[in-house]
Amino acid sequence: MGYNGQQQQQRLGITDPISLGGPTEYDLIKTCELEKYLQDAGLYESREEAVSREEVLGRLDQIVKNWVKVISRAKGLNEQLVHEANAKIFTSGSYRLGVHGPGADIDTLCVGPRHATRDEDFFGELYRMLSEMPEVTELHPVPDAYVPVMKFKLNGISIDLLYAKLSLWVVPEDLDISQDSILQSTDEQTVRSLNGCRVTDQILRLVPNIHNFRTTLRCMRLWAKLRGVYSNVAGFLGGINWALLVARICQLYPNAVPNMLVSRFFRVYNQWRWPNPVMLCPIEEGSLGLQIWDPRRNPKDRFHLMPIITPAYPCMNSSYNVSSNTLRIMKEEFRRGYEICEAMEANKAEWDTLFEPYSFFDAYKNFLQIDICAENADDLRKWKGWVASRLRQLTLKIEKYTGNMLQCHPHPGDFQDKSRPFHCSYFMGLQRKQGVNVSGSEQFDIRLTVEEFKHSVNVYTSWKPGMEIRVTHVRRKNVPPFVFPGGVRSSRPSKLTWDSKRALETKVSGSCEAENSDSHGRKRKRIDDDADINSGNAITVVPSSSGEINEDGGSHSMNFDDTNSIAGKVKDSVIDSSRSSTNFTDTSLKNGVDDALVGGCNPDNKDPFSIADSSSSKEAEKLAIEKIMSGPYVSHQALPRELEELADEFEHGNQAKNSGANNKGCTIEGSAENAAAAVPETSNGGPPSGLKANGSSEELEVEELMAPFPNGITSAPPTQQKPLIRLNFTSLGKTATSKTT
Repeated sequence: MGYNGQQQQQRLGITDPISLGGPTEYDLIKTCELEKYLQDAGLYESREEAVSREEVLGRLDQIVKNWVKVISRAKGLNEQLVHEANAKIFTSGSYRLGVHGPGADIDTLCVGPRHATRDEDFFGELYRMLSEMPEVTELHPVPDAYVPVMKFKLNGISIDLLYAKLSLWVVPEDLDISQDSILQSTDEQTVRSLNGCRVTDQILRLVPNIHNFRTTLRCMRLWAKLRGVYSNVAGFLGGINWALLVARICQLYPNAVPNMLVSRFFRVYNQWRWPNPVMLCPIEEGSLGLQIWDPRRNPKDRFHLMPIITPAYPCMNSSYNVSSNTLRIMKEEFRRGYEICEAMEANKAEWDTLFEPYSFFDAYKNFLQIDICAENADDLRKWKGWVASRLRQLTLKIEKYTGNMLQCHPHPGDFQDKSRPFHCSYFMGLQRKQGVNVSGSEQFDIRLTVEEFKHSVNVYTSWKPGMEIRVTHVRRKNVPPFVFPGGVRSSRPSKLTWDSKRALETKVSGSCEAENSDSHGRKRKRIDDDADINSGNAITVVPSSSGEINEDGGSHSMNFDDTNSIAGKVKDSVIDSSRSSTNFTDTSLKNGVDDALVGGCNPDNKDPFSIADSSSSKEAEKLAIEKIMSGPYVSHQALPRELEELADEFEHGNQAKNSGANNKGCTIEGSAENAAAAVPETSNGGPPSGLKANGSSEELEVEELMAPFPNGITSAPPTQQKPLIRLNFTSLGKTATSKTT
């Protein structure tokens, strides 16, 4: 495939490249268009801001060097050792990879000597020194997190500072932390803290062209945020995951330019059969005895649905948070990206089409709204970080306790009502599992599930008066206006998007039967939020025993008469690792037809590969992708339900860790709930920038690099019995007269 002897290079990755072909003139033109698009999107910082960041990092390095000399003298070390005492600052995350944007945080690591302790010296003396500096603001230590971190702003630049205590008396200036020997005689927290820098350095070593890698990664990060799938904490993928996925494509197409790499990204991962792992290099056993990802030996690793393995020892799965439902959503997005890239090659789409924001609040008729508030900005920041780290548990529990019949789609960001200070809201889209025929009506009672979630939130050890949480079910027509751009709800889409066009073409080509079967089929261009709750396809959701109901009163019903009229044609949305293509599941944008193809690209409604792979090179690529997914780690089959159990057990393990601590009383919405002590964590996901969500998660989350269980655990913990949640399949005629609270 376009092999050129002058382009021969050392193989990077665990397999041979799929193609050594270079760019055509068309690819160079489209790459220039892409780079201009990214520039216009504001993804590159100014020269002034870049200089400011370098100055801040230099100042931080001075601070930690002064700090280590202060504590060395305080510990009675002789003047020679005090003079030689040293600490170093390393960067990681998006800044180290060179893909950070304006205003992004800088992930940093402080490496200190063996006598500089984490608790007493780093979170003690260094915290005191920082708190006395006028240029340091918003100082927030989190010593009990899985990866202890100090968060603050230095001269207005956000810093996340980790600490690694080495077994050395003196830290040399030319320290190379990429060597595995650096991990010798270190504690688990140091290994976790070092892993971020070691992984990012390895990624840069394992890609054939760093410039092309960076441009492609900027593109995929922007795409993921706009499509609502950028957030490790919400169960999607975070910065490190997207970096690893892009790096693997760069290895498979070493001579490709960004336009080609973006197209191949979607081609490969649309065909990928998860849970086949994505790896940049072979997994090394190492000589230090640290646990690595290996589903052949570690039972807990078999429950991972979308393994993306870090390349630095100890290799681990960076995407353990992915659930069956978030994987389904991401597979749909990979499919959409693949179709658009194929359309772009046929000059039927542009870059604007690929980057269309996902219309989250148009995609569902029913939502859970989670409102949180606090007394001041500092309390809200801490409270929000804690609640965000718990939200994934709510989605897992709802799906599990309803037998996966009620599917949740978490929005990765939060929204703020400007009229209510120190308040923000999270949203989850709700829909009945697609492809399941149900006679009569379904009633999902999730009161105990919500109460259990609220209890897990209220165990926050740093709880203060004013920290409250409220969970309600809202229909689309009652979604608050502050979630929309400009605070104004649009009555109709301003333009025909790729998704709406595709839905319309699908409906025209595949819904003739539905059109003839009922007279109101023509009205389904816009979902009727006011549908009669007494219809046979209503689902009643009761979110809380404390009487949290929507402002419109009455029962909370989800009517799927418009979106599911052709539900019988839709296949079940089950992860099937034996298939090479993604099963479609319907949302109101996709209209629920699993075989729907883009009319513009596939007017004859044939299999997409029969048209896309018109050339022998594309067919060869397809076969090469299949061959890649035949490695030694594919013998296991991931089990979603067990994964959810493991996630729950890990949560309960955290709570039990400090069960003897003092309890706090917290009254929320009239109900007193005793809070047990737990280990606080903070992690924020990046919202899609097209949906007016607060904040922007530019950095690679530290939590993405961590295993879900301590290194000492080598098998899944026993399943703990829990009270079952009532799942009712009742006649709505029996319940319509009773008011649901």
